[in-house]
Amino acid sequence: MRRRIVGIETEFGLTFFPSGKAYLPMEKVIGYLFEEVIPTGWPSNAFLPNGARFYQDTGCHPEYATPECASVKAAVIHDRAGERLLESRLAPAQKKLDDEGFKGRLYAYKNNTDSMGNTYGCHENYLVDRQLDFWHLAEHMIPFFVTRQIFCGAGKVFRHNGQARFSISQRATHIHEASSSSTTSSRSIINTRDEPHADAEKYRRLHIIVGDSNMSEFTTHLKVGLTCMLLTALEEGAVLPDVTLEDAVDALRVISLDLRMKTALKLTNNRRMTALEIQWAYLEAAERHFGTKTRGVFGTLLTQWRDILTALEGDFSQLADRIDWVAKYELMHAFMRRQGCDLDDPRVAMMDLQYHDIDRSRGLFYLLEREKKMIRLSTDAQVRHAMQHAPSNTRAHIRGQFIRFAKEAGRPYSVDWTYLKLSGYFEETILCTDPFANHDPRVEELVTTATGDLYEI
Repeated sequence: MRRRIVGIETEFGLTFFPSGKAYLPMEKVIGYLFEEVIPTGWPSNAFLPNGARFYQDTGCHPEYATPECASVKAAVIHDRAGERLLESRLAPAQKKLDDEGFKGRLYAYKNNTDSMGNTYGCHENYLVDRQLDFWHLAEHMIPFFVTRQIFCGAGKVFRHNGQARFSISQRATHIHEASSSSTTSSRSIINTRDEPHADAEKYRRLHIIVGDSNMSEFTTHLKVGLTCMLLTALEEGAVLPDVTLEDAVDALRVISLDLRMKTALKLTNNRRMTALEIQWAYLEAAERHFGTKTRGVFGTLLTQWRDILTALEGDFSQLADRIDWVAKYELMHAFMRRQGCDLDDPRVAMMDLQYHDIDRSRGLFYLLEREKKMIRLSTDAQVRHAMQHAPSNTRAHIRGQFIRFAKEAGRPYSVDWTYLKLSGYFEETILCTDPFANHDPRVEELVTTATGDLYEI
């Protein structure tokens, strides 16, 4: 497996259900969430000692961007660490609201839509070789991103022509273009903004904004891992299938409503293929390139991919322990059978939302996980460690070391993905353009010098 940096940005839904009629601006609520995490007077665009970025995004959404991860497993663990960090802020924020007389309950959800029809995203980032032509990459990867929702979708109940329906993906109906430089006004499958956060002569950052937020670690592992594998295949000159969709955006919507995955989609070469057939074509191309006897992460992924597609061809309910939309679908339909109701029942709509509640005492996903009904790939100990520590094998380690020192020393600082600066020391900004570097003598010198001055004081 080629070295690759990956990262996940998650925008969380936030809501306050008042028990009275008092109006409470969300700006005030989100301010309480960030207290202590972002002390008064410190940068509001906060990077944390674990190398991650935690901040307020457009629309009063808390957003967590994982640190740079050099493995699929690290991305899964640090994505879960973001959930736990936000969850840890709910109780202090709730207490502040109670103390000020705002009675009600505060909730945070790892989903992609609200009751008003707004959407917020889950963005994936992959470092790719600059020598790989971007439009060649986009042409060959867009059909994969469109059709992977059959195992990466989070599922949602929505109203279509006045009737409640279940869809595979939450984001599908909110994507308007195949590629675009915008992430809000004209959401696309691939974002074309060239912002590598690394040496621009060597690397490009592939920014994917079509995906759903996933609760299942297995789904996250599959989503990130298969993308890494296909990008590696392209970088190594592999021939991927000619499955360019005539209308990729329309195909997103069609697939999302086709739970049996039988609809044939029109390709630009006048062929027609279902989403499942397109995924089989990608799998077979990957097996030809890497070999069916491949070991390690890619070998595991190829086996899992084949197992998932085989199950989707038959009885998808057997995937309820690993695929989000299937887990949610089966949970809802078990409830409807017991209660004798249908998708129009408001209790089912509440279940849809509660699946994504990041409070482990309330969230339905975590109920399934506690009952051993969902496959888990991380441990609590790994997640707790990731909440405090950056990956040891990427640039995030340098950033985390720097931030930890600055906070302990009480020194204001300025940090971004590619630079570090401690106020009061050194006029120049320290650039860190190599995302694979986990050691920088300039940072160690800065920290040592600052420590010496601190003790002299």
